[in-house]
Amino acid sequence: MTKVLIWAISVLIISAIIATAVWKNPLTPSIKSGSLETAKVDIGTVLKTVPAHGVVEPENEVLILSPASSIILSIPPGVGSKVNKGDVILKLNDKEIRNQIDDIEDQLEVKNNSLDKTLLSANSVRVDLDYNVEVKKLRITSLKSELADQEQLLEVGGVSPARIEKTKQEIALAEKDLETLQVKNAIRLKQLVADEKGLRLQIEMQQKQLDQKKELLHKMIIRAPSSGIILEINGKEGEKVNTDRLLVRMSDLSTFKLRATIEEQHDNVAKTGRNVFAMVDGKKLKGKIGTISPTIKDGKIEFDVFLDQSDYYKLRPNMAIDLLVTENRKDSVLRIKRGPVFDKKNIQSIYSKEADKAKLRKLKTGLEGNEYVEIIDGASSGDELIISDNSSMRKLEEVEIK
Repeated sequence: MTKVLIWAISVLIISAIIATAVWKNPLTPSIKSGSLETAKVDIGTVLKTVPAHGVVEPENEVLILSPASSIILSIPPGVGSKVNKGDVILKLNDKEIRNQIDDIEDQLEVKNNSLDKTLLSANSVRVDLDYNVEVKKLRITSLKSELADQEQLLEVGGVSPARIEKTKQEIALAEKDLETLQVKNAIRLKQLVADEKGLRLQIEMQQKQLDQKKELLHKMIIRAPSSGIILEINGKEGEKVNTDRLLVRMSDLSTFKLRATIEEQHDNVAKTGRNVFAMVDGKKLKGKIGTISPTIKDGKIEFDVFLDQSDYYKLRPNMAIDLLVTENRKDSVLRIKRGPVFDKKNIQSIYSKEADKAKLRKLKTGLEGNEYVEIIDGASSGDELIISDNSSMRKLEEVEIK
């Protein structure tokens, strides 16, 4: 009986020890890693947008005016025709301009001939002026040499003092005459330069007139400045038109804008200058809201969107495009990829992945965007968080990842 009692007591003690160990160190629940979606916290932009719809249309209309008074000779394409850049749209009579070009070219030839003669004459005058100066200088040199001889003769009585005084006066007069000649020569040289400059200025002015007339001659054949569609031709063959008269109105297919609509309930988002993203074959084209229609039609607000890449090669007239209008945006903030774990609350119970464990933590969130959620507190850049649904973990403090 004693042995049985001892055995029973031993079993009870062992059971108590095991129960205590289990109570103090419960088995950690686990979850398979393949059922988890994780993302790392980083710093970037959180963007919240509202959907809208747009239709592509030409950004600008091109108005082509008559370059000069003339007569319409021909109108190759008609209204509604699609034209490419450089195609001839309309031809004007250019006979009068050609005659004006011929007259200016004749006048230029005469002026250039006069300039050549002036340059030759100027060179001849310069030679004469230089020669006269040299003669005067030689005269002065000769008189000074004569004076030196006279001063030697004066010592032996071979010449009178009056003769020496006369020679000195002749030298002074010759030097004064040289100085006057040099002043006159300088004035004459300036006159020659002024004559040449005046002729060159006249030639330059007429050359500009000639260039302008030639440019105008080129404009008498009116070509499409860009690809587009002719909307209006204001005139007919044989009709006389004045300078600056509107001849052609056409659309410009080189750049585009969007005519967009958004639900009336988002009127707080449809504001001029608000950023917009146009989705074109998976590419986001950035733009801004321009003019907003003051009226609401069928529960929708209409507005223009001007794209940064208005010449994007995939844009076509009347193409329907999905838009994302920016409602809110925060830059350079802590963020995490949006996932099923997030709800509308600002305090989230979320798990962080640490080695082979998932540990529960509290996360304070801010702006919830379309792709990312702003993190205000509870995580740091580089942390790896589980963003898949965590309801199966039943808010356990720690879960083993297998």
